[in-house]
Amino acid sequence: AAHYRYRHKDLQHLAALLAGRRKGQQMIVTDAVFSMDGDCAPLAALAAYAAAQDAILIGDDAHGFGVLGEHGAGLAEKLQLDQQALPVLIATLGKAYGVQGAFVAGSEALIETLLQTARQYIYTTAMPPASAAAVLAGLELNLREPQRRQHLQSLVQHFKRGCQSLGLPLLHNDGEDTPIQPLLVGDNVTALRIAQELRRRNILAVAIRPPTVPRGTARLRISFSAAHSIEQVDRLLDALAQGFALFAEPAA
Repeated sequence: AAHYRYRHKDLQHLAALLAGRRKGQQMIVTDAVFSMDGDCAPLAALAAYAAAQDAILIGDDAHGFGVLGEHGAGLAEKLQLDQQALPVLIATLGKAYGVQGAFVAGSEALIETLLQTARQYIYTTAMPPASAAAVLAGLELNLREPQRRQHLQSLVQHFKRGCQSLGLPLLHNDGEDTPIQPLLVGDNVTALRIAQELRRRNILAVAIRPPTVPRGTARLRISFSAAHSIEQVDRLLDALAQGFALFAEPAA
């Protein structure tokens, strides 16, 4: 099958790539929440475009599943997209649920086809029963205790307000409220120095550098969980302010 890569969240570029290419079934594949920047795909617009083109939309919600949506079902639930809009949903069980493995959700015909023909599935080792039980317990806990997700959202909002108050270069000052909140540094060495200063204070924030991200856009990848506290976020903000003061100029 022919493969085309479209620019980040650029529906016009996607449409241009697919224009005139009507041979065979088209599939549009996207992350739902992007792993390095924590921004969200325009999933509703992609679903509408896929429907208009009779294409199959495949969404990988590794970083949204468990934390976004009314019941933690991910970005599709948050945007109120049903299975018709997003025919194939992929997500991992190693992020919000902290176990291992992943799943594909879709129509009965799709799942049966994968069971019978997907070599990667057929010839892999099955998930240990203990891991499956842990996932089930996590799913039940997430449904029973929505305050965990609400607390996580409060941490993200508190961090964003703190960054704005301190003049820290938060990559997303808009409505991107996922638990991944990067700070743009730019220079590789500066990003590493700030990360090392945070590590000295027992705070882990990974410095992400090229080729993982474009040249000149090195960043600190800040990631929150419901296990964090407001006090820990305040300690992080204080450490970031001091780290940027030592090694970089904070954004205006």
